[in-house]
Amino acid sequence: MLVEPVVAEVLTKNSGRFNDKQGWKAELKLGFIRRGKKTVLAHRSHYGPLTVQRPFYPEGELCHVYLLHPPGGIVAGDQLSLDVQLDKGAEALITTPGAAKFYRSTGEQAVQNVSLNINEDAALEWLPQESIVFEGARLISNVRVDLIKNARFIGWEILALGRPAAGESFKLGDALLNWRIFRDGMPVFLEKMYLDSEAFLARWGLNGCTSCGTFFAVGASESTLETVRTLIADSPGKAVTLIDDLLICRATADKTEPVRRFFEKVRAEIRNDIVQKESYTPRIWAT
Repeated sequence: MLVEPVVAEVLTKNSGRFNDKQGWKAELKLGFIRRGKKTVLAHRSHYGPLTVQRPFYPEGELCHVYLLHPPGGIVAGDQLSLDVQLDKGAEALITTPGAAKFYRSTGEQAVQNVSLNINEDAALEWLPQESIVFEGARLISNVRVDLIKNARFIGWEILALGRPAAGESFKLGDALLNWRIFRDGMPVFLEKMYLDSEAFLARWGLNGCTSCGTFFAVGASESTLETVRTLIADSPGKAVTLIDDLLICRATADKTEPVRRFFEKVRAEIRNDIVQKESYTPRIWAT
């Protein structure tokens, strides 16, 4: 496996970014550009406990990057921001080494803001591992995807509410999930999902399912839709729809693993259609 050195200057300002009342303030900015046939991480700046490993190239030209959050968990008052820029023709995959954990709050919210900017002829896969929202946690997650012209995108968000293996449900706490997808500055998809104890238990909500997720693919077609419909067949807790060239899959389950496995299968089936790459599973997911 080749490792590409980051050639841009790295700005680190870790001191004075945490106190007991306000939590961590962390920001990470990444810029990918195409050099010949290869995509490189040319720009990187951060402060606070949010950074990346050096990029990897297990597929040759495509740049793989792993996000790191050294504290290991997100608490009330934490504010994490990620800004990703892909220049024209760049190709990147971003994932995480493990699940994100949002811990119980006494009132304040933890906030994460993700901005993904994908220029024309560029392709991004945004594949973080699941977020575990402990009972009593309070979370706001904002994800905005901006695509220029024929830019392509695959992304997902997988949520685990409570910890059923530890006998923990989700009778307290809430999660507000905002997804906004734009093409050439015009909105393609706007969604605000609010999950609390009522939505967790209600039949119109999760009906007691402890895990849910949404999968997005921009650059899809009717053929892509039929591929996923065939994959779903009559399986419960799964659905798919197509809005113009935006494919949206939903899944709910009693555990995270079935949602994750379903999304991985969908990605494997349609990846070549969307980002023109054969199926490949990041090695970090197996560790």
